[in-house]
Amino acid sequence: MLENSPTEQFVLGACGLFFLTGLLSGIWKWRAMRRSPDHTAPFYVDTGHRAALLYSFACLVLLEFVRLSPFSEPVTFFAAAAPIAFFALAVATYLMLGLQDRTDNQFAHETPQQYVGMLLLIAAEVGGFVVLFAGFLVRVLQ
Repeated sequence: MLENSPTEQFVLGACGLFFLTGLLSGIWKWRAMRRSPDHTAPFYVDTGHRAALLYSFACLVLLEFVRLSPFSEPVTFFAAAAPIAFFALAVATYLMLGLQDRTDNQFAHETPQQYVGMLLLIAAEVGGFVVLFAGFLVRVLQ
């Protein structure tokens, strides 16, 4: 039986899913590189692969701050879940663009929805971490 809080279990689960996604998309990337005349994978396959691996390690950083949080379980959960949700949305978007074999910049013709989405991403990722980091500072300064 795990001795972790529900938030810790959630963050560890997300970490594992991102890492597995990175590994599996790495197979996709390798196969694409083998088939390509210039031995490169589609841009967004490569981006999704790297993002998934990086977000898995970002989850470990979040996990440490979750463990140090003096805030209630709901506050800590939402502070960690907000960035993780947008990490997942980013990876899913990259991999969908990879499936479509898109090679152009998804923001070359930014829509109002993309603009709002990026503002929400910034608020969730930065805001969620700021709450967790503030919790760390509260503990250090006590």
